[in-house]
Amino acid sequence: MKNKIHIYKKKRFWAGVLLAQFLLFYCFSKSPFVVSCFEKFFELQKSVHQKLFSWISFSVGDLMYMILGVLLLYFFITLFKKKMRNRSVLKILIVINLFYFTYQVFWGMMYFQMPIIKKLSSQEKPEIEKARKLALIYLEKCKITRGSVRENSNGIFVITDLKSVQQEILDQQTRLPASISDKKVTKVSTLKPSLFKSVMSFTGILGYYNPFTAEAQYNEELPSTFIPFTMAHESSHQLGFAREQEANFVGYLTGIHSGNLDLKYSTEYFTLKSLLRFIVEEDPEFVKFIINGYSPAMKRDRAYEKNFIYIHQGWLDDFFGFTNNLFLKSNQQEGSVTYSYFIDLLLNYEKQI
Repeated sequence: MKNKIHIYKKKRFWAGVLLAQFLLFYCFSKSPFVVSCFEKFFELQKSVHQKLFSWISFSVGDLMYMILGVLLLYFFITLFKKKMRNRSVLKILIVINLFYFTYQVFWGMMYFQMPIIKKLSSQEKPEIEKARKLALIYLEKCKITRGSVRENSNGIFVITDLKSVQQEILDQQTRLPASISDKKVTKVSTLKPSLFKSVMSFTGILGYYNPFTAEAQYNEELPSTFIPFTMAHESSHQLGFAREQEANFVGYLTGIHSGNLDLKYSTEYFTLKSLLRFIVEEDPEFVKFIINGYSPAMKRDRAYEKNFIYIHQGWLDDFFGFTNNLFLKSNQQEGSVTYSYFIDLLLNYEKQI
């Protein structure tokens, strides 16, 4: 009986600690000074973590997730055993507390940095007409760059040298406008293919950043049109840009002026597709006009992308889309369906330059 009372008190303690953490980090998120302290700490920990894990060929973070998943699964199974139930609940609470605290310290507070949009001199709302003009420009850019990249025997774009793309991303990050990024570039590559690539193909997830190891994972099974920009996006997270659409924008700045044609084409093509997603509800005929204007090579790339998505769609895609949407909204973001913030940044930046 004494043992049960002791465990019960411990459960109440850890449940109270978790609630206290929620309140504490909520208060922290409202203080610009505290958030700036977390930003400075992030610069330190990312440098240490990248040096620790960059030399290992596989994703250490993925291995940690596997171990954590197995551990939690074991605890949940033991919940059905009456003698072990109380201890299992206690262990689950301890793991959740440690996971949540580490996540918030290493990464969670980075979502509350000053938004990039406030660093731009122009902060106008995006207009359809401006988006149309920019879509026409990027259509021509894509056509030109696509004519200079390599393709396979089926006429589909393929990446020439993935390592050179990764190095180019790090080099281009040192050239980001100082008015937008004051982040320290470590120039240490920790871009790695995910150990969960086969599952990722069925979830719609292209890549992800691991805040516990500062590694950036991408799905190497993706069509080549996705991969360079996905790596630029995830590497932007490594720099310290937490919001998804800001990572897209920093990825855009990284790739759009690149001398590496694979990265340049992937970035231009992503930008064009983002513009068309923004325009389509207001002017679907214009979007059809642009797509019909794709070069034959671009049309082959688009057909290959569509086929890849079609054969991998299913309930996992819907489930991860739903959970990702909740995650984004819980971190002060618009959600997975709306991409207008990236267009906000893009159009205001284009006007500024």
